[in-house]
Amino acid sequence: MIIVHDRKEVRHEFDVPEGKALMLQLRPKKIGIIGLCNGNAACGTCHVYVEKEWLDRLPDPDEYEAEMLDEVAERRENSRLACQIEYQADLDGLEMTVAHRS
Repeated sequence: MIIVHDRKEVRHEFDVPEGKALMLQLRPKKIGIIGLCNGNAACGTCHVYVEKEWLDRLPDPDEYEAEMLDEVAERRENSRLACQIEYQADLDGLEMTVAHRS
């Protein structure tokens, strides 16, 4: 299960299967995750803010994600791309907020 706060700060809880990128699982939920590049870390439309206590459980961003994060509006220390976060059982309870787009 993951917890996602949409752009209106409404809390949503979703059960998601393991082994699949969160962007692919959240895009159909219509909560603000768009994923125009279909998960290639090239558009930033799946930009999220991961709650800080979860950051050390995620792998560091690779060079492509880091480069895209340098381009997104309102980047924060806890910014990540949902297309680059693959859900695994040890992420049960992961909490994030969908970033606002300019």
